Amino acid sequence: MGTVFSLDVRGGEPGAVREALEEAAAGLRRVDEVFSTYREDTQISLLARGELEAGQCDPEVAEVLELAAEAERISDGWFSTRYRGELDPTGIVKGWATERAARQLLAAGATGVSVNGGGDVQLLGSPGTGRPWRVGVSDPLRPGGLAAVVSAAGARELAVATSGTAERGDHIVDPRTGRSAVTDLVAVTVVAPRLTWADCWATAAFAMGSREGLRWLDSLPDTEALLITAGDEVRCTAHLAQWLG
Repeated sequence: MGTVFSLDVRGGEPGAVREALEEAAAGLRRVDEVFSTYREDTQISLLARGELEAGQCDPEVAEVLELAAEAERISDGWFSTRYRGELDPTGIVKGWATERAARQLLAAGATGVSVNGGGDVQLLGSPGTGRPWRVGVSDPLRPGGLAAVVSAAGARELAVATSGTAERGDHIVDPRTGRSAVTDLVAVTVVAPRLTWADCWATAAFAMGSREGLRWLDSLPDTEALLITAGDEVRCTAHLAQWLG
C-alpha cells in the first residue's frame, strides 16, 4: 500500500498475541497483493482492465467494493472508487485493512490495540488501567508541530484519519471533474469509531472544501473533525472538544 504500518499491542496471552501479530502482518501484505493499483498482476488491476470478473476475486474485494458504494451513497458521490476514470478503491482500502488488523488483535485477547497505517490510526481498548490512547495530529502548515492531540478517554474504539496535501501533494480528486480537488483546505482530520469510515469521510470532506465539508461532517453521527485551511484557519465540528486532550 506504499506506506508503513506500526502495531502497538497491550495485554493478552503472549503466545496468542504473537500469533495474531504474525497473522495481522500477513493479512496486510495480502491486502497489498490483492488491491495494489501499482502492480499489474493484482486482482484489482485485473478487474479494472476487465480481465477478471468480480465473482472470480477474493471475497474481500466484494466486501471493500460494497463498503465503498455505501461511502459514495452517504457522501452523495464525494467519495468515489473511480480515479481518473479507472477503478481504484485506494481511498478505502488502507483504513479498512488497518481496522481489520486491529480487530484481529483484539479478538486474540489483547486488552489494548493501536494500529497506525501511514498516519491513520485505529484504537481499541486501552494501553493500561486509567490510561487512554492518545494520537497527535500533525500541523500541515508547521512541519514537526501538532495541530491537536486526540484522546480516546471514555471510548472502547476510536479512529483518527487525516486527508490533505502536506505529505502527498495534490492526490485527492474531485469526483465531479476527475481532476485534483481545488479547495481552500490543506488538511481534514476525522475522529470516529471506525477507521474504515473515518478515512473515507476525511477524503470526501477535503474534496468538498471547508464550508460544505464542515456542514456535512457535522451531520454525520458519531463523527467529529478538525479542518485546516490554507489561510491557517481552523474549523471544528460541534463536539470535537470531547476528544481533545
